[in-house]
Formats: sequence, C-alpha cells, structure tokens
Amino acid sequence: MRRGLLAISVAALMFSAACGNSSDTGAKPSETKAEGGGGGGGGKTIALFLPESKTTRYEAFDRPLFEAKVKALCPDCKLLYSNADQDAAKQQQQVEAALTQGANVLVLDAVDAAAVAPLVNQAKQKKVPVIAYDRLISGIDYEYYVSFNNVRVGEMQGQGLLDALNAAGTASKGQIVMIHGSPTDPSSADYKKGAHNVLDGKIKIGREFDTPDWSPDKAQQEMEQAITAIGRDNIVGVLSANDGMASGAIAAMKRAGYKTIPPITGQDSELAAIQRILGGEQYMTIYLNIRSEAEKSAELAVALAKGEKPTAPDKANNGTADIPSFLLDPIAVTKDNIASTIIKDGFYKASDVCTPELKDACAKAGIQ
Repeated sequence: MRRGLLAISVAALMFSAACGNSSDTGAKPSETKAEGGGGGGGGKTIALFLPESKTTRYEAFDRPLFEAKVKALCPDCKLLYSNADQDAAKQQQQVEAALTQGANVLVLDAVDAAAVAPLVNQAKQKKVPVIAYDRLISGIDYEYYVSFNNVRVGEMQGQGLLDALNAAGTASKGQIVMIHGSPTDPSSADYKKGAHNVLDGKIKIGREFDTPDWSPDKAQQEMEQAITAIGRDNIVGVLSANDGMASGAIAAMKRAGYKTIPPITGQDSELAAIQRILGGEQYMTIYLNIRSEAEKSAELAVALAKGEKPTAPDKANNGTADIPSFLLDPIAVTKDNIASTIIKDGFYKASDVCTPELKDACAKAGIQ
C-alpha cells in the first residue's frame, strides 16, 4: 500500500470543468462522456455519488480526480455525477435516476451509510455492482469498499493533541472538548474510537459532541456551549474530527476572547487549515491521500464495467459481511512537516499557502 501522496496535477483539477457543472446537485445526475487514451469499457456507464459540498475536498479533489482516472482508463465510458448536499432523500433520487439511466457501476459515498442498503439492493437486483466510497455502507453485501484506516486517523488526532498538551505542560491542568463528525457517517464512529483509544485515562474530557452534517456552524455552537459549561480558562485543547469543524470551534474561541487558541486537531488538509497551522491557530491536520482513494475507486469501477473483479488486500466488516476493501494510510501533519508532505507532493503550491501575512511563518517552516 502506498504511504506517500502523489502530486495533484493542474490538469486533473481542471478536468472537473470539462465534466459538467460541479454545482449540479439535483436528482438527475450530470453526464460526461469520457475521452482519452487507455482501454475501453464497451460504452458502459459509471455513476459517482458524493454526499456534500461543505467539506471542500469533494468538489475540489475527489470528483475531478475520479473523473480524470476514468477518462484515462476508459475513453468510451459515460460518467454520471451527483452531489446530494447532505440530503439522504435527494441521494436516493439520484441513485434511482442513475439506475433508470442504465448505470452499470455505482460508486457511492453515502449521506447516511446505515440507511442505503435498500438502494444497494436495488442495484443488486439489476446486477449493478456497488463500490462504497469513503464511508462503509452497512446492512448488505456489495463488491468493494475504498477508504482510509479511519481508526488510525482518530488515533493520530488523539496522539497529536496529547503530544501538544504534554509539550505545553497542560495535559493535567484542564479539560478537552471533543467535536466528532456526523452520527450518520460510520467513519465518525471510527475516528471517535481511535481518539478515545489514545486519550482515555490520560486527559479529562469536559464535553463531547456528535456534529450533524459535519457542519462548521454547528461545531461553533457546540464549542460555545462547552466554553459556557466548562469555563474558558479550563479548556486546554480541542479534538476536532475535521478542518471545517475546527474552523467553527476556533471562531467560537475567538468570540469568547481567547488570546491564544489551545491546541486543536483537524482532518482533510484544507488550504485554510494549513494556513491556520502556519499562523498558530490550529495544531495539526490529517493528510489523506485523496488521489489514491479516488483513482483506486475509478480503477475498480472500470474493472467492474469490463466484467473483471480485482482482488482486494483488506476486509472491512459492515455488520453483515466482510467487504473486500482497500484501506489507505493517513499522515499526520503539523507545521514541522507541511513542506515535506503538502508542498513536496504538490497538494498545494507554496504560492497558494504563503500569503503575505504568512511569509515569515512559511520561511520558518521551510516552505519556499
């Protein structure tokens, strides 16, 4: 399994413009005819369903990278794309529309992974294979699951926070707030489990929240509640499951008058989060190899369209079956290794990250 991240090319990102309107989130999927070199899929149709757009990765990276890989592998495949805007009912309509349009393979990042088994069953009845993308669908058997080692993500976040608190000498002097992701996303439970594996018994947890829709606004409200309940001076750190919610928690702390933001974690390596890390407002994030995830899913989708079934190295039990899986490794990123990961691999350019305000911080971090 590859541990390093590959550079995200401008061409891959620009491909999204050629594949239809990225804001098309209605029930009818947008269509793209793949064109390019590589093998053929016999004019098969591959449908990609993403859950929301509040998290910037989906439209900025997952979609264009997936579509570019399908284009390279299967020039005569047709692509259908839908984003559900965190609406499970809309996603149901989108999946059913794609099946009606003759989709031959579904790649599904479920809004509610515990409730889409009936949709997967509809696909199975039509002999349409399903790949669970990023979120493990429960309650039914299907072809593949492609994601990251999510428990390990939570362990890295917990360890990163604990290391920061120990370095500051504050681990035993206060409490932390834990802001987890959406309860309808099974990945959230894995992140939570991993964080508790590290933090339980080592730090006092003052407040803990499950955040609907991974919403930064709701995370800000939760952080405000925690500050009121625990007291501003008693909060020594925040475990945030992703960067968007970290931004909400930071906004709440600024509003409450914090002169220094205590260590806070994140995930997804959003550009704003990398800049917050350099500026001292966020301690760390998790760098996910989205290119590998998207491209592996595209490879599997094309293989299934051709009637092939590659062997998976991993298994993930979804409560009903052991799903053949490809589980990728996450990378913890602080200001000490932004240059050797995010910048070196081309995830962002130095010119994207280093605003005039961050010029000195970038120089100290070795970013040129």
